[in-house]
Amino acid sequence: MASPIGPFDRRVLEQGPDRWLRAQALEVMAAALKAADPAEAVRRHVRRDVDLLRVEGEVYDLRRYRRIFVIGAGKASAPMAEALEEVLGERLTGGVLNVKDGYTRPLRRIRVQEAGHPVPDARGLAGTRAILALLQDAGPDDLVIAVISGGGSALLVAPAEGVTLEDLQRLTDLLLRSGATIGEMNAVRKHLSLVKGGQLARAAAPAALVALILSDVVGSPLDVIASGPTAPDESSFAEAWAVLERYRLVDEAPPAVVEHLRRGLRGEVPETPKPGDPVLARVTNVIVGSNRLAALAALARAEELGMHTLLLSTFVEGEAREVGRVLAAVAREVAQHDQPLPRPACIVAGGETTVTVRGSGLGGRNQEVALGAALSLPGLERVLVASLATDGSDGPTDAAGAVADGTTLARAAALGLDAHASLVANDSYHFFQALGDLLITGPTNTNVNDLMVVMVA
Repeated sequence: MASPIGPFDRRVLEQGPDRWLRAQALEVMAAALKAADPAEAVRRHVRRDVDLLRVEGEVYDLRRYRRIFVIGAGKASAPMAEALEEVLGERLTGGVLNVKDGYTRPLRRIRVQEAGHPVPDARGLAGTRAILALLQDAGPDDLVIAVISGGGSALLVAPAEGVTLEDLQRLTDLLLRSGATIGEMNAVRKHLSLVKGGQLARAAAPAALVALILSDVVGSPLDVIASGPTAPDESSFAEAWAVLERYRLVDEAPPAVVEHLRRGLRGEVPETPKPGDPVLARVTNVIVGSNRLAALAALARAEELGMHTLLLSTFVEGEAREVGRVLAAVAREVAQHDQPLPRPACIVAGGETTVTVRGSGLGGRNQEVALGAALSLPGLERVLVASLATDGSDGPTDAAGAVADGTTLARAAALGLDAHASLVANDSYHFFQALGDLLITGPTNTNVNDLMVVMVA
């Protein structure tokens, strides 16, 4: 790692009275990002012994395959593909990837298409069409390796018949603002697509397909990560429709979306592939990295720094501001009673919160976690709560998250900032920007969900 605090903008160290605690927090989070490096994750799971490709417990004799393609989508797919180029060398025929803007890598044999995220765009559609064209004549003597990571739901775009890209863009915006969980969002998107929910595997059949997956979803369910393009789909048209009803989106969603889902409910549109479907017979899905791995690396670094450590959970979900208040309550318990562990303490949590957008401000779920925590931390000394999007991009902002401590509200008040008003307006970005408390990393080229750190010295 280039510096002790990794990719973070050092200006966050200048804010607040406790530079030491902030430096420790940045080191811990940098260790988590290093452990989530997607290229290393692939190298840990894939190796080649001359003509034998070993992936976890499976062995593929490369002499049996006429062509080998690498396809995929996601924020981390470029470094994953880069590792595969190293492993496969001259045996790699070619491939196509869709990545988020700024998340590319120069690859030799694989075409990389940058595209829009979190709202899909025409570039993602063009890249997906190129992937499908590559798979069109794939046969039983071909091997396809898919690299899938978070962000793939937006980057792998092939609207169902009768649905347009503009329809998907409108629907995605509605879902992002509704407070729906990632699983609920993906249940809808899978049933409006020709590639999600196991349908990319259907397109690759009868070729052998190996999917290397970097998980950004709580619990790592295969059918939810990037909307499960290579996995059997556990959701249904009925569940997708229920999501629209639950969040009162039936009247707001584009008419073509509503009509397509209604046709699916009537059985007029085929369901996505389910467990046992023959098109999945030659598919192997492998999780190569996850939020838990990153969290454990963060704890290991905290122990090296002399702290008592605890993994609170890697299954954290819920409204971001409420999660922030809970983390602040944990910090207060440690500060006042040395429970659930004594000081100096580092408590790590992982998962993915949601934000129900009611205001017109700018922010992301990690920034809102920090703002929710800040409201419960005033006056506490040597206490810190930080929340980080491991992909480096928290919501539609250039920040990865934010850090809050016992001085946050006082420093904000001195600048004329109202934390409560900022929270109501969903304007956490401008609040922490004014304080210099945004976590800025730039694109990390990985994505294993969010990481939350509580430190008490």
